[in-house]
Amino acid sequence: MISKCLKRNMWPARAHRKDRLLRFLIPLLFSVLISHLPLTVENDAALATASQGPVVYLVDIKGSINPGTYQLFTRALESAQANGSCLIIELDTPGGLVSTLRQMVQGVMASSVPVVVYVAPSGARAASAGAILTMSANIAAMAPGTNIGAAHPVGISQNKSEDNVMKEKVENDLAAMARSIAFRRGRNVKWAEAAVRKSVSVTADEALRLRVIDLVAENMDDLLSRINNRRVKLAGKEVVLKTKGARLAWVKENLRERILTAIGDPNIAYILMMIGVAGLYFELANPGTMFPGIIGGISLLLGLYAMQALPVNTVGLVLFFLGIALFVAELFITSHGLLGIGGAISLILGSVMLFNTPATGVKVAAGVLWPTLVTVVLFLGGTVFLAVRATLSRPRAGTEALIGETGIARRQITPQDGLVFVHGELWRARSDSPVLPGTKVRVVSVKGLVLKVKPISKKEDHTT
Repeated sequence: MISKCLKRNMWPARAHRKDRLLRFLIPLLFSVLISHLPLTVENDAALATASQGPVVYLVDIKGSINPGTYQLFTRALESAQANGSCLIIELDTPGGLVSTLRQMVQGVMASSVPVVVYVAPSGARAASAGAILTMSANIAAMAPGTNIGAAHPVGISQNKSEDNVMKEKVENDLAAMARSIAFRRGRNVKWAEAAVRKSVSVTADEALRLRVIDLVAENMDDLLSRINNRRVKLAGKEVVLKTKGARLAWVKENLRERILTAIGDPNIAYILMMIGVAGLYFELANPGTMFPGIIGGISLLLGLYAMQALPVNTVGLVLFFLGIALFVAELFITSHGLLGIGGAISLILGSVMLFNTPATGVKVAAGVLWPTLVTVVLFLGGTVFLAVRATLSRPRAGTEALIGETGIARRQITPQDGLVFVHGELWRARSDSPVLPGTKVRVVSVKGLVLKVKPISKKEDHTT
């Protein structure tokens, strides 16, 4: 439909309005994205050099466990294995992906240096996947005022009857994993299974009493003091930890890990998807604009990558892409906005249902969802409205714009020839009946550069 508008020379003025709208929309969406994306570049931890005393590597893992978190963990573990005496993970997480958790647990279990997981500071939690990661450590510690547990897996579908068997399989698998880890580390096997099956959660002191963790430490200095000279088993051998007077080397997130972790956040993933939709839609509506298409394509690819790392509701995802398809169809099918309305409804429902894991905290925040959704829907709706209005309105340029206009006969007009003054210009004209010079006429049709006119009666002239 918009391509028709371009052919009829009706769209340039409206395209200019869309350009202004786009200049407002894209920066707005990216400002929301950047506000959630920490782009500060941090240097890696300085590797241990030839110096006296042990080196303890530390890494701070906060937020959901996702592929970005795994990248940071792997780099910290490799640094500790190459140059350090142990690795301490300061943990605060609501949970995350089971697939990423398994990779991290495998790394901890196979580590050639002791791994300590410290749930801190006060108020932090090791929930869901974080609880199992904590139990997999050689030494598990918590700060006062923290909690651990609630490791029940959450499904990704709303079809309860269909997914009962699959949920049972996932639960049994995760429970077996928790039992195996707890047994291997000499921790409370029954509690580990209850954390998965019944979502039990306990405080730091309760966890110590139940043998879920090894100790409670007030702060990092207290932890280093209390684990000094502790014996842990690594590959069947006993290793004595030496942390007193150790040099601390913090492993910081680099830019790549920050981006991977950030787009694993459902808020960022959702914003990227919406930027992608808006950018590609504008590019399809105005081929050759380039910038919206490039930004939209990159954002959509990043959003799709993030969707692979997030528990996505299938119904919500289908509705989301159905909304996009309906908006695109509006570009090529004249529905006078009906397809656009359907697309808006589908996009809203799909956005609300997209992430179905409230129990794990993996969801789009309302403060991100509704402003972003309203902005994009208004932009897409505004584009469709301008296209429909342009299609229904009379032509304002070209020869077609002359139809219905009035003029003055300057030379007698016959069925063969004549001259008429319309829109400040002289045109050749023809009429079925003779028209005398000075008579008002109305343009009936245009053929090439010749106008077909008819005289205006006194009654019509009075009415007009």
